[in-house]
Amino acid sequence: MNAITRMNRTVSLFGGGAVLLLFLILLHLYQSTGDILLQSVWATLFLSGSDLNHQIVRSVYLPRIVIGILSGAALAAAGVIFQTLTKNPLASPSTLGVHSGAYFFVIVGTVSQVAWLENSGFLLAFLGGAFAAVLVFIMSGGSSATPVRMALAGMVLTLMFSSFTSVLQIFFEYETSGLFLWGNGTLVQQDWQGVLFTLPWLGLLFLVIIWLGRKMDLLLLGEDQAGTLGENVRLIQVLMFFTAVALTALPVSVVGPVAFIGLVAPHIIRLAGFQLHGKLIGASMLWGANLLVGADILGRFLDPSLSELPVGSITALIGGPWLVWLIVKHRQTLFGSRSQESLSSGSNVLSLPYPFIVSAAAVLLVASFFAALAGGGDGFAFVDTWNALRDSGTSGQRYIIFDLRLGRILAAAAAGLLLSLSGLLFQGILRNPLADPSIIGITSGAGVGVLLIMFVFSGLSAAWFPAGAIIGALLAVAVVLFFSWKTEFDPSILALTGIAVSAACSAVTQILITRFNMNAAAALTWLSGSTYATGYSELQMFLIWPILVLIPVSAFLLVKLNILSLGDQTSVGLGVRIGAVRWVTALTATFSAAMAVAAVGTIGFIGLVAPHLARLLVGQDHRKILPVALLLGASLLVVSDMTGRMLLAPKEIPSGLVAAVIGAPFFLWLMSRSSKK
Repeated sequence: MNAITRMNRTVSLFGGGAVLLLFLILLHLYQSTGDILLQSVWATLFLSGSDLNHQIVRSVYLPRIVIGILSGAALAAAGVIFQTLTKNPLASPSTLGVHSGAYFFVIVGTVSQVAWLENSGFLLAFLGGAFAAVLVFIMSGGSSATPVRMALAGMVLTLMFSSFTSVLQIFFEYETSGLFLWGNGTLVQQDWQGVLFTLPWLGLLFLVIIWLGRKMDLLLLGEDQAGTLGENVRLIQVLMFFTAVALTALPVSVVGPVAFIGLVAPHIIRLAGFQLHGKLIGASMLWGANLLVGADILGRFLDPSLSELPVGSITALIGGPWLVWLIVKHRQTLFGSRSQESLSSGSNVLSLPYPFIVSAAAVLLVASFFAALAGGGDGFAFVDTWNALRDSGTSGQRYIIFDLRLGRILAAAAAGLLLSLSGLLFQGILRNPLADPSIIGITSGAGVGVLLIMFVFSGLSAAWFPAGAIIGALLAVAVVLFFSWKTEFDPSILALTGIAVSAACSAVTQILITRFNMNAAAALTWLSGSTYATGYSELQMFLIWPILVLIPVSAFLLVKLNILSLGDQTSVGLGVRIGAVRWVTALTATFSAAMAVAAVGTIGFIGLVAPHLARLLVGQDHRKILPVALLLGASLLVVSDMTGRMLLAPKEIPSGLVAAVIGAPFFLWLMSRSSKK
């Protein structure tokens, strides 16, 4: 690229970006002030005029635009620094889980009733973001982390923090009232307080960025080369880390978590041919501001009533497809020879006879089932429950058991079984023990389908919920499989595409809840997965017949999955049609997860924890894993349902949240163990 070409590109990038930003500012003002005369807006811009219209423009509309510019710039700069620091082109505050950690810590401060914490949003967001980023870095293997492992760790950590956040929002509904919209990202401002807080911090961080710019350029040459040139590499990396976290925490504390700006903006600039940080960061900040202000305009355009759609959902709708395009079109550049990696689950940790392990898993399920029957708001009534089960007469305890608890517990066990089956199948075709229907986007797609039946097609009865779940899940998996087919069903590409689809589906869910004014606590309860009010009808309609059909089909596929675990080349050499096997397996796993979602809502972690725990117990043979995983999955959701009913009785914690709280420590151990293999 000669000097003239570079100059033309620089002028086009910065000049075009500045002109576009000016246009978006004027369009945003026009969209906001449709009923206010143009001269009033003009007078406000030049600080003249003092009537009500001038005050509205000055104190509501202009701060919203300015905070959008500042937040977009900060998130874009954070994305550039994270990508350089981790040498990971997929790194951003959202894909690394920094957003979710920051948001969780802010919610903790809100509900803590500690005065100084309630007014320390930036500090809490900074601590939460740093904690999440460190966890992702450790769990994904530290300095040996790869883009795939880092993205998966960030996605599952986001699920974990989101679950913890939902628990707090449900049980501190009054303290967190009004935070649902903010928690999905919103630029709504009532005064200039947010801007006045953000501006000096961003100015200080920008000075740090300028100082780090040349040093980050040297890191592109490699750590050894940078050290040879006299740079203290570790000090630079520490400063980069804390600067990027601060750039993320700053907008989170004011406008909430806004996803994908830090991913999309830097890649727009890199695609224009800029790699050195002097221009890369400045241009990314400019175009990050354009993206966020433009997303806010788009969100208000999509909802003509001007009820606030969360801007974070709009950026996720934009960022999800962008991530898919980035993965598919540039996978060789992004991943190189690592695109075919698979994550090892390690060997089994116990050397026990297989019949003993299966028997122990069955005993665990029976014990969990009996404890759930006996458990109530006043504790466990084991003796009364045993007597009621043996007595064929009528009693209050028999009514409680058979009419109130048994159907619900059976539904929980069946849903846990289907989710663990889905997770096992996805882990098999991805050769990745960290895969899960929630990560692949299946659960989110099914949830969108059910919500569409609830609201958009509200005339339909609940009997149509499974149809919505199946259609939503199939559409999600169709997108994932289409792009995976374009890349010859590369497991890493499939997993990352699933992450992008899951993010887009979650954005649609947030938009539907906001658009149709669904109660935030009720929405969180259903989206978190709840076995409340489930029973014999859900068992009969959604769960029993899929189990009877899908388990035999899955048993037939297990031999093929064992061969696939040896690698694609070996599988082809042994006569396996790997494309057909992955298609059939993915559709079976999708249908299994969709039916569970139709019955109990979107529950995560079951499909992740149960198969992997079974694998650690019995080894890598899928034929041995299947029965143990199904029994463990059923037990886990039964225990989650029981705990949710009893822990804070008479209130109930959604069983999906309990499953996440149980599964999170296991997942942290699992990731740290896997990263050492």
